[in-house]
Amino acid sequence: MIHRIRCQILFVALALLLAACFARRSNAAPDEGDQTGPPNVLFLICDDLNCDLGCYGHPQVQSPNIDALAARGLRFEHAYCQYPLCGPSRASFMTGMYPDQTLVHRNAIYIREHLPNVQTMSQLFRRNGYFATRIGKLYHYNVPLHIGTSGHDDPYSWDATINPYGRDRIDEDSVFTLTPGRYGGTLSWLAADGTDEEQTDGISATEATRLLEKYGRDKTRFFLAVGLFRPHTPYVAPRKYFDLYPREEIVVPQVPSGYLETLPVPARKSINRKKEQINLADHLARQAIQAYYASITFADAQVGRILDSLRANGLDKNTIVVFTSDHGYHMGEHGHYQKTTLFENAARVPLIISVPGSQAAGWTTGTPAEMVDFYPTLADLCKLAKPKNLSGVSLVPLLRDATAQPRTSAFTQYANGYSIRTARYRYTEWGKDGAEGAELYDHQDDPEEMTNLAHPAHLAQHPDRVELIDGLSRQLRARIAHANRPPPGITQIKFENRRRVSN
Repeated sequence: MIHRIRCQILFVALALLLAACFARRSNAAPDEGDQTGPPNVLFLICDDLNCDLGCYGHPQVQSPNIDALAARGLRFEHAYCQYPLCGPSRASFMTGMYPDQTLVHRNAIYIREHLPNVQTMSQLFRRNGYFATRIGKLYHYNVPLHIGTSGHDDPYSWDATINPYGRDRIDEDSVFTLTPGRYGGTLSWLAADGTDEEQTDGISATEATRLLEKYGRDKTRFFLAVGLFRPHTPYVAPRKYFDLYPREEIVVPQVPSGYLETLPVPARKSINRKKEQINLADHLARQAIQAYYASITFADAQVGRILDSLRANGLDKNTIVVFTSDHGYHMGEHGHYQKTTLFENAARVPLIISVPGSQAAGWTTGTPAEMVDFYPTLADLCKLAKPKNLSGVSLVPLLRDATAQPRTSAFTQYANGYSIRTARYRYTEWGKDGAEGAELYDHQDDPEEMTNLAHPAHLAQHPDRVELIDGLSRQLRARIAHANRPPPGITQIKFENRRRVSN
């Protein structure tokens, strides 16, 4: 009898001990040497950053901290946004769905206006015991107008939010702009006085380091998203960063005479949509490019401060780090500045994924990737069950084998145009079934995409390309159909008639 009672007591004590251990492991991060618990996530995103970075081979831009992250992570040579505009792109990767599924094709939209019951990427982590925090810009903001506010944020995505407000907003009247009174939608810049820490992104980095110190102490399991505003216009950075890029060393892209006539009308309009930024005088172009580069290096310094804090607090041993941008950016290429084209410059984004203990440290992959892939990839890495509505694919196989092929093409859309990037070609159609024209670029011979091989004059001289174009057209239209599939379990509300559709 006594023996049975003792056994029962021991059984209860053991059960209580196991329950306590399970609860602790469910709600706290692993100790520094523990690699068995679910990892944390640090999601770092710059605004309007193209691949003008040292680790992507740029000959001038200094980005030592992002380069160092690439050296210990997997760098994607061919990662692409789904829409080269802030609001649609961010809504897309935060939901893991294409813009034709989110119904977000312009800025200034709250995601739940269209998708009231969607589970966003950070919301998935919230529901699985992570503390999800946003610092700065993750969903769309009007920059600089909404700095210091929540912009068009989604409150269901976060446990806590921080909206920094720095000197770049306070000193707005000192900013030079091509159009007086306008800053975010036109080229504008300022070599600022003061320190990094006084700028909005500097404050974001400070807040991130404060949280990482707390998480290190409290063993909090976290999903921390830090959205830096630079290098979005206005290009504001402390003066020391401008000094790194003497204007006489800046290279201004040139466009040959007659180039625009080789493009379909919608492509031409996408280049010429901002009249004040066409055919910039050389001295203005040099100033704008200098300021953009300065803003990149300033943003890189803030990334470095955050990553240094991650290491200092012992969190790097069990934290996945993702670094990216919301879309690419033109700085004079094709005669265009800023975004909203279907050229490589606007569609391509930097992407680095660093996973502790991964054999992919320092690898580079040429396999195409899309931003809708972030959601399923992070879910898989953290062993979380994915929602059925996700349209992206997991990139985890590439962390084991850089030559793996989870995708063979990347898909981007803008206005009434759709484009795919394969290993060798970019093919674009405008209008329904290409009724308003097509573009074909061979990256083997034309990495700057300046010779449209689908132009009738070229096809007349090279009729053998018709078969290639037909094949790429079929592939593109299959991607368009896939990107328009009704997402299962998601209610879609269309604005034109406020029609509610449940899938």
